[in-house]
Amino acid sequence: PLPGDPPLELREVVDPDHPRVRRALRRRDGVRVWSADGGVLVLGRGIAGRWEAAIEVDEGVRHRGLGRDLARAARHLVPGSEPVWSQQAAGNARSIRAFQAAGFRPVGSEALLLVPPGRM
Repeated sequence: PLPGDPPLELREVVDPDHPRVRRALRRRDGVRVWSADGGVLVLGRGIAGRWEAAIEVDEGVRHRGLGRDLARAARHLVPGSEPVWSQQAAGNARSIRAFQAAGFRPVGSEALLLVPPGRM
């Protein structure tokens, strides 16, 4: 976590029907979402109760540092002194670069194996 407010103007999204909110609620608890011009930041408690961050940057504003700024903002917004985690697909080089530029470091890999509905 980083102290103080994020150095980016963010607006909290409180609409439970926002697509990023609905998607995040499938795998996370305590979900909060912020938007910036051209991007979205999602924070919530994921696997094992960890704080997890996810970002989305509109195609038209990529390559300007917004992904890095959103990822860094997550480190300012996570409550308390708990670490914040993020997951990127190995092939998503843009996301990996953005999170590393924001101070995140790779620590490993994990797979979430789900049972299809109706199979248990």
